[in-house]
Amino acid sequence: MDLGLRGRAAVVAGGTRGIGRAVADLFAAEGCRVAVLARGATDLVATEAALGALGAPDAVALTCDLLDPGEVEAAFEFLGERWGECNALVNAVGPVHVGDLHRLSDADWISAFDQGVVSAIRTVRAAFPLLRRATFARVVNIGASSVRHQSPSLIAYTAAKAALVSVTKNLARTLAPDGVLVNVVCPGTVLSPALESALPPRLGADPDLGPLEAAYETIAHEFGVRNDLGRVGLPEEIATTVVFLCSQAATFITGAVIPVDGGTDF
Repeated sequence: MDLGLRGRAAVVAGGTRGIGRAVADLFAAEGCRVAVLARGATDLVATEAALGALGAPDAVALTCDLLDPGEVEAAFEFLGERWGECNALVNAVGPVHVGDLHRLSDADWISAFDQGVVSAIRTVRAAFPLLRRATFARVVNIGASSVRHQSPSLIAYTAAKAALVSVTKNLARTLAPDGVLVNVVCPGTVLSPALESALPPRLGADPDLGPLEAAYETIAHEFGVRNDLGRVGLPEEIATTVVFLCSQAATFITGAVIPVDGGTDF
């Protein structure tokens, strides 16, 4: 299937690691002009080079603190001058707060919502003039399947992701008259670098298990999170759905909440 993405302009907020990086890589492989927004200078340099090698005709890595409205506006002003349009915006930044009611402070809660919800609102607001100028325009936010599987140890993370789902649906209705389609993809547990570093060691783990199955067993034991495939996912398995939703082929989907989670009772 031709996704109609060659030469199109795509922006990934949080595009240097995990799902965001996998999305940026796939955009590049599809021949998109790709910009990634993130704070880490070292990761940005490596990502920009990799995107060019994968086939992006123009790869741009911008240092941008998504918690700073001025920096977000400046990034999209720069892209407006460089490209004049934006066909796809993906918000892959999310909160990282682990803890229950008694561990998280008010500052933790505010940070979780700023990272997980308000940052997406900032990018959509700043990108809107570029989205409206494009021949087709898509926004995809990255939620989480945990919005339907509550976990007391992820109370702020899950609350922020649930709010993002609500925001996405409202954005879909708000932007539909301008032809901008907005959806949210809800991944299950994905073997990202952040997850790998956070996984506690399992004593007596089955040595015959592969890395995806072993990670799944650890997460199921620690957090009670299970799925039908019996393994965690890979970032690129989420990216394929995200990129399709950003494509010219996805013409009648907006306001959708799409699980990519290995099978649950979502």
